[in-house]
Amino acid sequence: MTLFVLGSLSFVTPWLLTALIGLPGLWWLLRVTPPAPVQIIFPPIRILERLISREESAARSPLWLILLRLAMIAAIILGASHPLWNAASLLEGRGPLVLVVNDGWASAVDWPARQARLVSLVEQAEREDRKVLLLTMAQSETHAKPVPLQLILPVDARKIVASLQPKPWLVDLDATLKRLEAFDRATIGNLGHVFMLSDGLARPGRTELLEALRQYGRITVVADPLAQRAMILRQPLSKGDVLEVEAVRVHEQGSDMRWLRAVGEDGRLLARESFVFSPAKRVATVNLKLPTELRNVLSRLEIEGHDTVGSVVLLDERWRRRPVGLVDHAGIVAKQPLLNELYYLERALAPFTEVRKGGLGVLLERELAVLMLTDSGGLRAGEKEKVEKWIERGGIMVRFSGPKLSEKPDGLLPVKLREGDRVLGGTMSWSKPAKLKAFEDKSPFFGLELPPDVVVNRQVLAQPSLDLDKKAWARLSDGTPLVTAEKRGQGWLVLVHTSANTSWSNLPISGLFVMMLRRIIALSQGTVAQKDGPPLAPFKILDGFGQLQNPQSHVLPIASAEFERADIGPKHPPGFYGTQVSRRALNLSSKINDIQAQDDLPGWVRSNTYEALSEVDLRPWMFGLALALFLADFIATLILRGMFKLRRAGVVASVLLSVTIFGTGGAFAQTQDNFALSASLQTRIAFVLTGNKEIDDVSRAGLDGLRTVLAQRTAAELGESVGINLDRDSLSFFPLLYWPITGDQKKLTPEAVAKLNGFMRDGGTIFFDTRDKTGAEHAVVLRELAAQLDIPPLISMPSNHVLTRSFYLIRRAPGRWDGGRIWVERAGSRVNDGVSAVIVGSHDWAAAWAMDEAQRPLYTPVPGGERQREYAYRFGVNVVMYSLTGNYKADQVHLPAIMMRLGR
Repeated sequence: MTLFVLGSLSFVTPWLLTALIGLPGLWWLLRVTPPAPVQIIFPPIRILERLISREESAARSPLWLILLRLAMIAAIILGASHPLWNAASLLEGRGPLVLVVNDGWASAVDWPARQARLVSLVEQAEREDRKVLLLTMAQSETHAKPVPLQLILPVDARKIVASLQPKPWLVDLDATLKRLEAFDRATIGNLGHVFMLSDGLARPGRTELLEALRQYGRITVVADPLAQRAMILRQPLSKGDVLEVEAVRVHEQGSDMRWLRAVGEDGRLLARESFVFSPAKRVATVNLKLPTELRNVLSRLEIEGHDTVGSVVLLDERWRRRPVGLVDHAGIVAKQPLLNELYYLERALAPFTEVRKGGLGVLLERELAVLMLTDSGGLRAGEKEKVEKWIERGGIMVRFSGPKLSEKPDGLLPVKLREGDRVLGGTMSWSKPAKLKAFEDKSPFFGLELPPDVVVNRQVLAQPSLDLDKKAWARLSDGTPLVTAEKRGQGWLVLVHTSANTSWSNLPISGLFVMMLRRIIALSQGTVAQKDGPPLAPFKILDGFGQLQNPQSHVLPIASAEFERADIGPKHPPGFYGTQVSRRALNLSSKINDIQAQDDLPGWVRSNTYEALSEVDLRPWMFGLALALFLADFIATLILRGMFKLRRAGVVASVLLSVTIFGTGGAFAQTQDNFALSASLQTRIAFVLTGNKEIDDVSRAGLDGLRTVLAQRTAAELGESVGINLDRDSLSFFPLLYWPITGDQKKLTPEAVAKLNGFMRDGGTIFFDTRDKTGAEHAVVLRELAAQLDIPPLISMPSNHVLTRSFYLIRRAPGRWDGGRIWVERAGSRVNDGVSAVIVGSHDWAAAWAMDEAQRPLYTPVPGGERQREYAYRFGVNVVMYSLTGNYKADQVHLPAIMMRLGR
């Protein structure tokens, strides 16, 4: 099948245009055929005597009527020939269409445009009866070995293209080339056309791949313009109370301002800072300063509006200011701070930790990573027992020596001490003040540079023992231990054999002291897994768009010791590994040294952009025009035959056009009384009419499908869903309003704003669905819409929210898509029985729920298929039950107490 092209206009079935030759004959036929004569009904004879007929019948059809009918027939012929405006360039050759798709992380920048181009190319292949050879460049998620290439039919290629998603790892050009070389080129015969959908990034091996593809036909490489290509966000550097973050782009053209978003564990936006790429610069730096309370709940950094896994950095305890407790014995600040040991510790720790001071009992009641105890003598029995349990659970206790400890040591020490202390360089000592010995490789301090002026004048000595060498982390030049440590359970007990002030050593006023404390605190459990711990199981992983989701079965644990060196791929995608309490972040940007653009293609390769062509199918417009002309001809014929007066004909035409254009969307809104009666007789769920018939039909089919599931699985009996016109219809009859967001959402009228605010205030719930998986495509539209309404503060839906257990116990809430976040009203913002007035998501739930009349699903959920649809149904049931029954399920938190009182 070959397209017939006239400039920007193409025809899929051009042979039907030959019917236009018959238009002159049709002109003659219509011209000589007069309209039917006017019929006059005979009145009674008395009136007949007075009748004077002044009406005459035309001998020929009027010219305007002939032209109207010719235009109608021409529109039908043109519509049947399937015209296309701006059809994509014709495929060259007579062989198959070869599609080479870059589905790595950088392709997520504008994935809908890539999928649209893929669909357009597959449709061309189908029109021209060509087979398709589809080759993806990123490693598959589910196959250890790549599937051999094979020619497929366009109908099968369309299904594969619809399910393609960007992978959250790098593409493998070597593996792609091997798959291509393993394919038998002789099986396809003639040369075809090769389209490579690229991300525009430079990679070694691309020239070799293009050379291999050259034998399959003409090559066209499609890529985004420079300004729209991917960028990466580097892992931040912690510099005191500031996080220094770098963003890298692929080009140096012009300046570009972007926004960095800091997001907490619960999805809250903690900070938003701007940064600018200067002209001729590819790197931009932003300094993010957050209070300790916010920094300790910081979970991710992301570039706003740039939804790729490379522009997201997940943060774990390594970037947090871990809380360190300083035991304050006196409870007051000494009058001479330079004599106070806490003074030196606090100033050494403040730049990189959160310092908490107080009594030992008070500190142990709070969350701590490290506990530091200055010279205090012995601990009381109750305190000693609490500290030992705290250490065994993973805490680190650091003790400093002094006169009290040397006189009265207790059992909470890593080594046994000799009685008294050792004075170096005193009047009663022959020795000089001792310097430090270089740190051994087994010590946490290994690699730190020793200042030559650091000396120790006094220390407590450890009793010699067989395991003393293993416990020594630091030694003096004469070999005596300065820092000893012992593993206790999951934690550490550390002893510094000198004081924390300058009375025994000048170590506390040196930079080495700060670095030693940092190394000790880095060993703390906090909530980060240890290198020598068990393998880290996948907890949450990132998809290609940078959204966290539950790990699939193919994702494997990572050995703790190998975590920093782990290769990112299908087995180990970026994300969080470990547990909710102890987890580590694996970021894609940590594995990318640099990104650069590559546009230097060989001369025999064509280049194009994703937005270069915008194909429009004119067939619906032609048939719509023919229908409108038919209605106009029908009404004109009735008028010419005298069957209706002009006024009555105008009313009939208006009714017919309204029914034709608007269909049945306003069946419930014929009159306000009928609407109120219909909506109040049964409980119904409403959806907002967008004006887009396809979207409105999906909403109606989705809510009706959910109504069927509710009837089968619950006691809820709902009526048919109702399409709502916000300017005309009342919202007071509905508990739940489903609102699909479109890119051409119009600004709300004051009447609609008042209705919606009243609906939320009176206990109704609005379910916003942007239908674009991540929410990025319609984020601006939704933000502008929310600015008009009285939207309460929103947070990312917690895992223990009532929506996860109002009927089904669920952990996932996918729709047709999966991976985006769901936003609900923050607890305590309103009353209304604790029910969120707003639910915001992007998973296109209506499409996942939609059924036809035979209760067959209409759309395929991606990527989980029917299992994902079942989760979508369960979430839909939970939403409806939540809006109907309120927040009563939250009382389940009291169930253990109730059962205990009942003695069960």
